[in-house]
Amino acid sequence: MAPEHRLKRSLGWPHLIALGVGAIVGTGILTLIGVGADKAGPSVILSFAIAGLICACAALAYAEMATMIPASGSAYTYSYVVIGELVAWIVGWSLILEYSLVVSAVAVGWSGYAAGFLADTSWALPAQLANGPELGGVVNLPAIFIIALVAGLLIYGTRESATLNAILVVVKVIALIVFVAVTLPYFDGANFEPFMPNGFGKTVAPDGIERGVMAAAAIIFFAFYGFDAIATAAEEAKNPSRDLAIGIVGSMVACVLIYMAVAATAIGALAYTRFANSPEPLALILRELGQNGAAKYLAASAVIALPTVILAFFYGQSRIFFVMARDRLLPPGLARVSSRGTPVRITIFTAIIVGVIAGIFPLDEIAALANAGTLAAFVAVSACMLIMRRRAPDAERKFRTPLPWVVGTFAILGCLYLFISLPSKTQLYFLIWNAGGIVLYLLYGARKSLAGAKI
Repeated sequence: MAPEHRLKRSLGWPHLIALGVGAIVGTGILTLIGVGADKAGPSVILSFAIAGLICACAALAYAEMATMIPASGSAYTYSYVVIGELVAWIVGWSLILEYSLVVSAVAVGWSGYAAGFLADTSWALPAQLANGPELGGVVNLPAIFIIALVAGLLIYGTRESATLNAILVVVKVIALIVFVAVTLPYFDGANFEPFMPNGFGKTVAPDGIERGVMAAAAIIFFAFYGFDAIATAAEEAKNPSRDLAIGIVGSMVACVLIYMAVAATAIGALAYTRFANSPEPLALILRELGQNGAAKYLAASAVIALPTVILAFFYGQSRIFFVMARDRLLPPGLARVSSRGTPVRITIFTAIIVGVIAGIFPLDEIAALANAGTLAAFVAVSACMLIMRRRAPDAERKFRTPLPWVVGTFAILGCLYLFISLPSKTQLYFLIWNAGGIVLYLLYGARKSLAGAKI
């Protein structure tokens, strides 16, 4: 591999766990709990559990594949090696959708907390500059600002970014612990009745909105993924065969426990109808309980620490682009790294794309479409794990998924069910996105790629 296409190994397993927790704990629990509660009511806790279980199974498949193929590119790379270039392109194209939209969605979520925090000061922003056109504004300026800031940090250096990320993750987790501690005394079991007002499966309510436990799970599934960003760090991990498995599994376990505690206390403390669809539901709950000091602390912590999610996914997105460019499925010039070992060109390219999305579109639509791309990637990785179990059962595996055929099959079927539970227009947009991707592949990637060059 040419020196200008080689990444520097600088990350240990603590960095990877922090990267995973930083990616997973964020917009999902800080903002999307309101969207989920609007769809499922108190049974949003069940939605969290279902989404978390499906994600956990996919995470185990990721951990096995990451230690067998310790190279950057995550699901794209695994699909390339195990299945072939065309499937890898579809997965990579879906990952581009996922990561771009996740970064954009988190930036919009951060903007909501930032605007709420600034509203309590003399620095309040006019609504036209704090919301995109869909919400009556012109452009979401705070969202664009935070994307540019994170891009600059990643250009500066990977290890420095990961170290700062680890510090901010601690800030974020402490804020959630404070939320649980403050709201627990207000817990009222009556807030959980009726527990499942909109049923289990996806149904269309009279207002035209799709609701139900699974409809909520399909949206807040967004709250659990992030561990796949760890897999993209394979070429920068000091000991990938050990560190990747620890980072992926460890971050998932930690985050499931955190989510269950926060969701239960949030709904127990305040009727879900009072914070549903709020851009800052946890801070709103604290204010409704008269805990204004704690609300300001939570909002400030979110403003400070939510960028860890943007950093983790932005990092993953730039590495997906990087590997696809290195394979010449995208222009190879984008895969050059700087003297500090960071892919500057691809980072700037990524920042432009996600900045435009974050500046214009609302949170719920971004999150739903991001989930579609993620579900496709999770199906591919789980399938790759099962294929390799059949093709090379005796191959060395530093991490072995327990009950692989049960776990892998459940992950695939669960992801497909969540995809069906997504809003119908989201499914359509996803199919249009991939149709466009296949056209691009046929026009450029199939002829220019390394595999195509050998034909």
